Amino acid sequence: MEATPNSPITYEVEQLAEGVHAYVQPDGGWCLNNAGIVIGTEGTLLIDTAATQARALVLRETVHTLSARPVGTLVNTHSHGDHTFGNHLFAESATIVAHERAAAEMAEYGLALRDLWPQVHWGHVEPTLPKVTYRDRLSLPDLGVRVELLHAGPGHTAGDTVVWLPDQRVLFAGDLVFSGATPFVLMGSLSGSLRVLDQLRRLEPLHVVPGHGPPGGPELLDANADYLRWVDELARTGMAEGLPPLDLARASGPGPYGQLLDSERLVGNLVRAYAELRGAEPAAPLDVPAAFEDIVALHGSLPHCSA
Repeated sequence: MEATPNSPITYEVEQLAEGVHAYVQPDGGWCLNNAGIVIGTEGTLLIDTAATQARALVLRETVHTLSARPVGTLVNTHSHGDHTFGNHLFAESATIVAHERAAAEMAEYGLALRDLWPQVHWGHVEPTLPKVTYRDRLSLPDLGVRVELLHAGPGHTAGDTVVWLPDQRVLFAGDLVFSGATPFVLMGSLSGSLRVLDQLRRLEPLHVVPGHGPPGGPELLDANADYLRWVDELARTGMAEGLPPLDLARASGPGPYGQLLDSERLVGNLVRAYAELRGAEPAAPLDVPAAFEDIVALHGSLPHCSA
């Protein structure tokens, strides 16, 4: 099975503890997500896949170089295609696990991410849904290492999962945490994300693997919370002045966060913040295509997806 990549595929494997690896795709911008590989004495766990066939094949080969066992369990941290489109390449050996709302979103969205970036050579990708779902928390058996799945949110989406290794104090946070890139809560909740970050901080992780960007420590939780508090304050000011989210984002710019990738996500975050300030429940459905049009308008063109 072959696929032509859109650009040279680069990745880094960072060992965080014995048998625990972060698979990082620089630079962590749109569509360039991270994954996790956990090799226990009894089995191999993969956390998320990749956006394109070519990238998922490279990930699969990397797992094979690290572990003599095939992936027995695959956890999707949430529903978005950059984390799930490669599921089918592992489905023969792996039981796919996700939160129940993530599974429902995956069934609903299908391959919709491809429509946002039709120029990307996605290769053969297909929706492959979880076989096992859970609601609040789930312990993964048969790995020879303690692994806890915790539902946190709504945050980035309605169905986020964090993968917590309590003995190693390693947290795979999915897109609840970004590193060097702008957080994104359009399809989840700004207020919920702040609550989630407080919950994750109480775990006292030593290592935090974000959904995008370089791994770090608990300082990543603080950095994401700082950004989201800034967005919340900005939204409250903008609503009081009667500014639509796009106008407010243009007027404010990225503020003190200009160093982060994908700053155009600000307007999507403001759309969610405005909705919640008007009384919407966390993760209540919004007009995501219209918000993405605002993201394109703020960026000045379609943001680049490097997948």
